[in-house]
Amino acid sequence: MGVFETFPFPESLTPDIPAALYASDPHAKRIATAAKRLDELRNAWLNPPDLIGIEPEVVPGYPDRILPKDTVAAVELRERTLTNLYNQRPQWLVAAHRDLDAAVADAYGWPADISEEDALARLLELNLARAAANGPMLANNVDEDERNGNGESAEE
Repeated sequence: MGVFETFPFPESLTPDIPAALYASDPHAKRIATAAKRLDELRNAWLNPPDLIGIEPEVVPGYPDRILPKDTVAAVELRERTLTNLYNQRPQWLVAAHRDLDAAVADAYGWPADISEEDALARLLELNLARAAANGPMLANNVDEDERNGNGESAEE
């Protein structure tokens, strides 16, 4: 079973519904806007225009190549990794994640400032409720340890 196969996505924004059917949903639009903004900010930090050049890819279907402008740029770009970015945690990154988290929380009908612990508890509760509603076979896949929050299976 895939990791997200039983993930309790917000109602009407589930992967089994074609995206075209919820493209105009205000929650989907807000999440998409926040996610796109986060992606743009991270990409701008990872590959700033003053350090890179973009070369067209010669193989059809592949993305263009991002290359350092010179050896000095190459050295700096080696330090610009997602790991280093997230370790630095600049305020713009924190704000972009806060906006995305708020958009997702709103799609669930939760407060924008919900704590991570509360969000995880609510996701577990939602997952258990949906599993129970889908019949005993799915509900039985979530054993007592998982219900109690330790995440380990009794069979392990």
